[in-house]
Amino acid sequence: MTRNAGTGWSGRVAVLLVCPLFAGSLFISSACAQTAAGQGADAATAAKPHDNTFVIGNDDVLAINVWKEPDISRSIPVRSDGKISLPLVGEVQAAGLTPAALEKDIASRLKNYISEPEVTVMVQTVNSQKFNILGQVVKPGSYVIANSPTVLDAIALAGGFRDFAKKKSVYVLRQGASGESRIPFNYKDVSQGKNMAQNIKLQPGDTIIVP
Repeated sequence: MTRNAGTGWSGRVAVLLVCPLFAGSLFISSACAQTAAGQGADAATAAKPHDNTFVIGNDDVLAINVWKEPDISRSIPVRSDGKISLPLVGEVQAAGLTPAALEKDIASRLKNYISEPEVTVMVQTVNSQKFNILGQVVKPGSYVIANSPTVLDAIALAGGFRDFAKKKSVYVLRQGASGESRIPFNYKDVSQGKNMAQNIKLQPGDTIIVP
């Protein structure tokens, strides 16, 4: 080998040094692209607009989005009659439907005004799923079910027992397919760590009676 004037060995060394760095940068860029693609796929998978098993009820707050139609898109509560009202669409029955079913209904009504409307319905706030607690508690009434409350949680939400409450005779009334059932709850046992299975998680429509 002969050295070229001007370039010399230093030029060859520079080439040897730069090439691995360049190759490394290509590898990093490729890895980043693959990671970003993977994250994008994961985000797309995770970005499900709603759970189709949920049934909308009165007082729930819905986020309704019509693609490229900001004048129609909005956050709106379900009225006490179970309906919502939207521009161009008018009044629509929402209570008793899943978000997916409501999407289809709104989209079908918009077809008279918009070509191929894309509608997304999300339940923004759940206010319809409630339980009742009645009798000898400080604050009897209806409460929104949140964070899977138990009977013990419900009693705490209601401010605790009144002085003459029969703490061993509390029970939960629950409506089922075969009719109404009565589930006993002995507060004194549960407060002492006994028979904890009776401290059940509440379901929408449950009524706790504190005699």
